Amino acid sequence: MLVLGMMSGTSLDGIDLALLDTDGEGEIKVGASGFFAYQPSDREILRAALHCADALPTDMVTTRAAWPEALIVAEALITQRHFEAARDFLAQEKAQPQLIGFHGQTVTHRPDEAMTLQIGDGAALAAQLNVDVIGDFRSADMRAGGQGAPLVPLFHAALIGTLEAPLGVVNLGGIANVTYLDADGDILAFDTGPANALLDDWVAQNTDQAYDADGALAAQGQVDTAVLAHFMRHDYFAKTPPKSLDRLDFDVAPVAHLSAADGAATLTAFSAQALAAGLAQCPIYPSQLILCGGGRHNASLLQHIRQATGCSVTPCDDLGWAGDALEAQAFAWLAARSLRGLPLSLPQTTGARQPTTGGVLFKA
Repeated sequence: MLVLGMMSGTSLDGIDLALLDTDGEGEIKVGASGFFAYQPSDREILRAALHCADALPTDMVTTRAAWPEALIVAEALITQRHFEAARDFLAQEKAQPQLIGFHGQTVTHRPDEAMTLQIGDGAALAAQLNVDVIGDFRSADMRAGGQGAPLVPLFHAALIGTLEAPLGVVNLGGIANVTYLDADGDILAFDTGPANALLDDWVAQNTDQAYDADGALAAQGQVDTAVLAHFMRHDYFAKTPPKSLDRLDFDVAPVAHLSAADGAATLTAFSAQALAAGLAQCPIYPSQLILCGGGRHNASLLQHIRQATGCSVTPCDDLGWAGDALEAQAFAWLAARSLRGLPLSLPQTTGARQPTTGGVLFKA
């Protein structure tokens, strides 16, 4: 079936869209992809929603009647922007998908409390676009004892094919996660630490740019080794995977005294060191990394990753993968799996008690 996948990640830059003709298993025919950028005012509303949701007591997070205005406004914005993005993209591509995979926007993720929240009104989106929508991908996994993240690893495994293992597929989004695959087909997946989120926050606060394009700012700075060591003492790195992070589990306060360039360099080095620490928790340290997500465009980050991990690093584009659309493709694929009742997660990818399907169907 033809499925439109839409993903708005923790980097808050915009919405990735991708068409996939798939059965949710091995049949994966890649179609067109696109990107819908958020305006600066949109990002401010979403940042406010992150902090608002983070402050809510756990028992109020999923109770919409108890939501403060900032969260209500943000959900309306997310729904409207996804409608606009899908409408314009589908008109441009002259495409009529049979299903939409709608991730929504994660505003708080508390795996230790078995709670996660992705805002966005799937029912309204289905009605507006006149296409069935599957959303709320993560809640069922958490009810099964899982972390609710990451969910992309099974799609990574489907794409890998016969590549030499052991290897790691690393998604460098707002948060970094790794999918480890060995020669026997065994899989392990987890979040390793921040990728772009902290760096984007720092750059937005200290320059007139939204992100460190090509790592140019970091390349001008020096890594503060004491601050880097402070970051790496966080108790997250001692936890056994599978494990996952909230976007606000780390912040830029430790680099607040540094120059813009030194702060960027230190945060970039931190993302790489966190990844290296995660790889050390894999059954066998991988010799090869395939890099996906926006962070793969950051030359400074790639240099730090090579130095910190000692791995051979390959941008996923070199394998013919659509690096900027991969997560949107993944949620199209996961939507097809959800419709068929197939697992979206495994004990080795999220810590769920058993292979678990998920997603909620909103009929048009």
